[in-house]
Amino acid sequence: MTQIINIAAYKFVGLADLEQRKAEVLLQAQALALKGTVLLTSEGINLFLAGSQAGIEGFLAWLRTDVAFADLEVKYSNSQEVPFKKLLIKIKKEIIRMNHPTIRPQAGRAPAVDAQTAARWIAEGKDDVGRPVVLLDTRNDFEVQAGTFKGAINWGLSKFTEFPQAVLDHKDELAGKTVISFCTGGIRCEKAAIFMGDVGVENVYQLDGGILKYFEETGGVGYEGNCFVFDERRSVDATLSPQPV
Repeated sequence: MTQIINIAAYKFVGLADLEQRKAEVLLQAQALALKGTVLLTSEGINLFLAGSQAGIEGFLAWLRTDVAFADLEVKYSNSQEVPFKKLLIKIKKEIIRMNHPTIRPQAGRAPAVDAQTAARWIAEGKDDVGRPVVLLDTRNDFEVQAGTFKGAINWGLSKFTEFPQAVLDHKDELAGKTVISFCTGGIRCEKAAIFMGDVGVENVYQLDGGILKYFEETGGVGYEGNCFVFDERRSVDATLSPQPV
């Protein structure tokens, strides 16, 4: 049986001509027999696609010919079956809805901590200057129930639009700490880190590449359970293998 390659990627970058881009992406993905979802917005791209290795490599090679996506970083995992029923290319207002138009990651990224550094800080309980480290889960509560970092803060969100108010309600609890915001692939925690910085929370980092990149590079040090994913796999473990929720 041919092994399926699954990719997840996003990039905050200003995009125009969205209808034309949609048509081009659809044409390429169909030609390469890929399934999944690609979201195009004025603030960037978000994609989850699956297919043969040749199909995935061909699509990425084509996509990266566009200067906007030349440095697109991709997270990989494997499965025995395609975890999507169809191919969807959509135009949205935001990659992930936050309802805060002043938060514009395409104008500048939030400070990020890479997986290896995060793993070391988690193990030591402090950052490189000795501040205590806390992990903040920016995902919805039903996702958190599948697994999260040991001791991570969970504000019980039912949707990401609730995050800004939750920050304001709990801001004082984060004072004096180094905060690592995290999510599945990096999109929510990037917006979250920018918002927290804007409202005066200091020493905030996003986990670069989210949980999936952390699994890929560290094997999931300090993480308990699985990571919920929005496809038919439902969740993956620290080896990025599909697991039942």
